[in-house]
Amino acid sequence: MILRMRLLIGCVALLVAANAAGQVYRWTDEKGRVVYGNEPPASAKASMVQERINSYSGTPEVQRAPAVRAAPAATPAPAAATTLPVVMYATDWCGYCAKARAHFARNRIPYLEYDVEKNPAAHAEFKRLGGRGVPLIVHGANVMRGFSEQSFEALLARNGR
Repeated sequence: MILRMRLLIGCVALLVAANAAGQVYRWTDEKGRVVYGNEPPASAKASMVQERINSYSGTPEVQRAPAVRAAPAATPAPAAATTLPVVMYATDWCGYCAKARAHFARNRIPYLEYDVEKNPAAHAEFKRLGGRGVPLIVHGANVMRGFSEQSFEALLARNGR
């Protein structure tokens, strides 16, 4: 009996996870009501609902990154090829991203920036790296969520810069 209950709960969890991973669409039904779902009717003019990206406002976290892949397509090479590149996944409206950009400029730190709202490949890599908010900064085998000058300098020191 307990085994069957665990199996049932496991199946329900898988169904919920599969449904949550799908795309969400928005359309207006025949009565003029706005409807959200994962499968719009063929006759409806539906649009995809874009996931909202938040600014990471908590205390910056540094963790080991999953295996870092090549940068998203159509990317310029880093300015200093002899050092590990700093890669920032950001948005143009994020205040913490602006602080990171200013710090990089003041300290002449070369970096690559990807806008996760405008570049689908960057958004996919951001999610793969565990991105939940911006900025997400990658340096070497480490990922930093959020930004503070002190945490960023510790990240660079950790990687031998």
